[in-house]
Amino acid sequence: MRSLWTAATGMKAMQFSVDTIANNLANVSTTAYKKEKPEFEDLLYVTMQQAYSDGENTRPVNLQVGHGVVARANVRDFTMGAIQQTGNMLDMAIEGDAFFLVRGPDGNPYYTRDGSFKVSMTDMGKMLATSKGYPVLDRDGLEIYLDTELDNVVIEPSGEILYKDPETGTTMSTGQFIGLFQFENVQGLEAVGGNMYRTTSASGEPIPDEETENPSIIRTGFLEASNVQVVEEMVKLITAQRAYELNSKAITTSDEMLQVANNLRR
Repeated sequence: MRSLWTAATGMKAMQFSVDTIANNLANVSTTAYKKEKPEFEDLLYVTMQQAYSDGENTRPVNLQVGHGVVARANVRDFTMGAIQQTGNMLDMAIEGDAFFLVRGPDGNPYYTRDGSFKVSMTDMGKMLATSKGYPVLDRDGLEIYLDTELDNVVIEPSGEILYKDPETGTTMSTGQFIGLFQFENVQGLEAVGGNMYRTTSASGEPIPDEETENPSIIRTGFLEASNVQVVEEMVKLITAQRAYELNSKAITTSDEMLQVANNLRR
């Protein structure tokens, strides 16, 4: 009976859905986390009678049986989360579609929306870094060093880094801008954990934010919260659970029908 295997694919799909929902709920407090949504598609169909029309005789519809469902993709929702004030001038939230550029431990570039930056003490000076110590890079892919007291550092909404003279109050530009980049297809980015993404051939090459039609701005003293809606995820979880139970019931029913057929010989 096809229903046994078809219902089994439904149970696997719903398990995948529950796994995705659980990951969303686990990251409800993760800075700048973007929720995921599973996408499914139906499997191969067996056509037992095909629709036709030969002028005299017609069959307007097909007679087909499907073979279930399969998970095909996880789509991330990159809409902005709520902006929360922290008061820490090294915390930065992006208003727009851009990503910060950081250098990973393997030396390759990665992209993140998590702006909870820190100061890492190095031989070269005070370097702007992520919580794991990965360097935050500027537009040119260079590390950012803060050569003065943090109270005298000013970061403009454009990402330009300025120094304020504590005596005169005047500001001087360092010539560095925090690196912000956008992508033609953000869904093509590959999540690697640690709130970071890396490019793929599907995402396309990073585009400097200042070259786009809608450049983003940086809000210092703020962080972007997760865009997971707990109530929405709970409703999806209940729906997935009920669908899992129904597919399980279909397997039980098929088994009972087979048992009836086997008992006909007695």
